[in-house]
Amino acid sequence: MHKNKNLKCGLGRYLVPLALLATPADSQEFDPTSVDVTKLIECKASVSTYNNFAFWISDGPVALETLGWKEAASNNLFLKQYDLPEPVRAFGRQTRSIVFTATGPMAVLDGISAPDLAHELGMVPTVSTPEKFLGEKIIVESTEDAKGMKIETRIALNVSTVDSHPGKTLAGCSYVLNVK
Repeated sequence: MHKNKNLKCGLGRYLVPLALLATPADSQEFDPTSVDVTKLIECKASVSTYNNFAFWISDGPVALETLGWKEAASNNLFLKQYDLPEPVRAFGRQTRSIVFTATGPMAVLDGISAPDLAHELGMVPTVSTPEKFLGEKIIVESTEDAKGMKIETRIALNVSTVDSHPGKTLAGCSYVLNVK
């Protein structure tokens, strides 16, 4: 009898299993300072790049100091927020604030509503009320058999609102691996 192990590529408790899945590309040493955060946010990076970066950044103060990032209060237990030393440009907009969910990074954006951004990105909302917005667009969905295990990869672009960030739109990517 096989049990599903849901390995979410993100921070905190989800990272321990990632050490097994995170392998430097082309057997070269992973350089976290070379990662383009905008590509991570816009779902334009590989799962292994995200896994390696998320695992490295969870190391805490050393990683943050290396990047010049400052941890900020997010008022949300499910989001780890950082202020960046220089703005990043994601989805055609600049921000100096990003959050990490359990499955990926999101830009914290001003000046555009979540429904408008979701429409620009070709998303159909899953929840759209005056109180809450959730939109998703699947970028990659695949299944691979490897060494007797079934590995399901799902990369999705997300746009949402959250109560902890009133007036802001969160937009970014989720990277999820399910190993069965």
